[in-house]
Amino acid sequence: MEVPVLELAQALLKCPSVTPADEGALTYLADVLAGLGFEIWHLPFGPEGAQTPNLFARRGRTGPHLCFAGHTDVVPPGEGWRHPPFAAMIEENVLYGRGASDMKGAIAAFTSAVSTILQTRELHGSISFLITGDEEGTAQHGTRDVLGWMKAEGHIPDFCLVGEPSNPEKMGEIIKIGRRGSLNATVTIRGVQGHVAYPLRADNPIHRLIALVNGLRSRTLDDGNAWFQPSSLQITNIDVGNEATNIIPGQASLRLNIRFNNHHLGADLAQWIKETTREYAPDATVDVAISGEAFLTEPNHYVESLARSIEAVTGQRPQMDTSGGTSDARFIAPYCPTAEFGLVGATMHKVDEAVHLGDLDALRDIYRTFIMDLGL
Repeated sequence: MEVPVLELAQALLKCPSVTPADEGALTYLADVLAGLGFEIWHLPFGPEGAQTPNLFARRGRTGPHLCFAGHTDVVPPGEGWRHPPFAAMIEENVLYGRGASDMKGAIAAFTSAVSTILQTRELHGSISFLITGDEEGTAQHGTRDVLGWMKAEGHIPDFCLVGEPSNPEKMGEIIKIGRRGSLNATVTIRGVQGHVAYPLRADNPIHRLIALVNGLRSRTLDDGNAWFQPSSLQITNIDVGNEATNIIPGQASLRLNIRFNNHHLGADLAQWIKETTREYAPDATVDVAISGEAFLTEPNHYVESLARSIEAVTGQRPQMDTSGGTSDARFIAPYCPTAEFGLVGATMHKVDEAVHLGDLDALRDIYRTFIMDLGL
C-alpha cells in the first residue's frame, strides 16, 4: 500500500508524545511499517517501570543496508498556539503541530517514500528504521541502547540518514555531515566564610575562581578546520550563594560548556580542565559530563548521492555543514557513516511549530530519489 505523507504526518502529530511519553506514536508507526512488509522489533530499554520505548524495523536482509533514524518524542508545546498543538490542523497549506518539523514530518516523509517505491518493485538491498521515544529527553536508553542491540543482532547499516531538520530557512540548504562534541563541567571551590572586614580570618574562594576562569579562557583550544568552527569554551554559571554584602562566602562554583570539534576527545578536555583547576584551586572538586563526541562523515558516495537527490528535487546544491547542537547522530556515527537531512527547522521547539505542505512533499521526493539513486 502507498502511505500518503500528509496522512501519516497528521496521525503522528495527533499523538501527544511529550518526552518521555509515547502516547501511541511508535505503535502506530510500527503498524504502518508492518503493513509495508517490515519486520518489527519493539525495544524498551531502561529501568523497570520507566523504560524508554524504541522501535527497530527492517525490510530485506541483503546489502546495501540504509537506515533511517529519528524520534517521535517532542518537547512540551508551551502556551499561545494559534491551533491546538496536537490537532494537526492545516491553514493556508501549512501543517501545524508540535513535532511537525522536529521530526515527525521527516519520519512520515521517509515512510511514504519507501511505500511509493514498493508500489512498483522490491528493494535491491535493505532499509531499516531506528526510531526512539527519547531524543528530546535524557537520551539514556534510546538510540544508544538500540545500537548496542543492532550490533549484537547483525543490523548495523552501511549508512544512516538522520531526519533532523537540517535546513535553516528553505529546503535544500544544508546536509549535516558532522556535529561538534559537547562537554559540561562543574567546578566547586571551598574556602572559609568570614566577615569582609577581617579577610585574614577567612579564605575567599571567589578569588581563586576568577583566576581559574581566566586560566581556562586564556587557552585557544584550536583554530577550527575545513569542516568545523573553532572549539568554544563558555562559562554558563557562577554561583556563590551569598546575598549579604559583608560576608566572604565559604564556597564558589562555576559551570562551563565546551563545544569541541574533531581536534579533541572529550576525555582529553576533561583532563585539561582538572589539571588547570588543580593549578589554581588544588582542593576543588570537578565533575565532568560528556554528552557526545565530535564526529565527521567525510563526503562519500552516500553523501554525494543525497546531495544529487536534493538538487534534483529542489534545484539547489546543498552545503555540507557541521554547526548546531547535538543530535542522536552522535551515537550512530561510531558505528557507520552518518549524515542528517530533514525539513526546515525555523519553527522547531517554538510555539506554532509548522511545516509547509510543499516542503513535506519535497522531502518525500528527496528521500525517494535518494533511495533509488543508491540502487536500493
